[in-house]
Amino acid sequence: MPATPIVERVLLTNDDGIDAPGLAVLAEVASQLAREVWIVAPAEDQSGTSHSISLHEPLRVARRDARTYAVRGTPGDCVALAVSHLMKDAAPDLILSGVNRGTNLGTETVFSGTVGAAMTGLLLGIRSIALSQTYSKGTPIRWETAREHAPAVIRTLVDAGWASDACLNVNFPDRAPAEVKPLVVTTQGAGLLSGIEVVSGTDPREIDYHWLTLSRAPQPEDPGSEATRIAAGHITVTPLQFERTHEAAGEALRKVLHKALPGA
Repeated sequence: MPATPIVERVLLTNDDGIDAPGLAVLAEVASQLAREVWIVAPAEDQSGTSHSISLHEPLRVARRDARTYAVRGTPGDCVALAVSHLMKDAAPDLILSGVNRGTNLGTETVFSGTVGAAMTGLLLGIRSIALSQTYSKGTPIRWETAREHAPAVIRTLVDAGWASDACLNVNFPDRAPAEVKPLVVTTQGAGLLSGIEVVSGTDPREIDYHWLTLSRAPQPEDPGSEATRIAAGHITVTPLQFERTHEAAGEALRKVLHKALPGA
């Protein structure tokens, strides 16, 4: 018997591009969850674009079928264009972004286009989940893990509900489906991002170029962080929000300014 849909329509996007295998996996998953599946995704890889939107150039859209569109823009552009234009007569009940090639953990979520799409959905008032599949460099990506576990994970989260001022970041571990441990709620933690390096060179036309690359290394983590629980084989979910105020730093700064600028 076919699974009972949990939403009327779902919007899919990603940052790896519309032809990425992870998006194909997500489309399979979404077909079990919604009566209508819409795909509005970048025409090309947009990794690292966070939740940026294009304000200085037009968006070009190529329609592939009735509910599938490739956009020359960022994941944030795709969500905005879908919600405010392509689906304006019947907005999506849920936005799913991914399945990303590789984890989105800790500090790196600030740069992630996968998470950025979910954050854009949050801004537009739609429940949004980012999904990523962990893999080890030099080994095949276990897409079957996300394919098998994502339907139940998404159903569980939608049934549970979450705060309207948060989106969810889900990561699947680099384990065979049968070896995966249950879904746990985690904190963002530090993640693996340790810096940004610049690789410079000269192209065949003797023009200098500079290529940014992210460096990663294990960081000190709390027991309840995404990285810790992913390493232990769990599927993780972390609620994320726009509010980034560092309260301790703010309080320390208030004390200093109060002494330096009485009455401020």
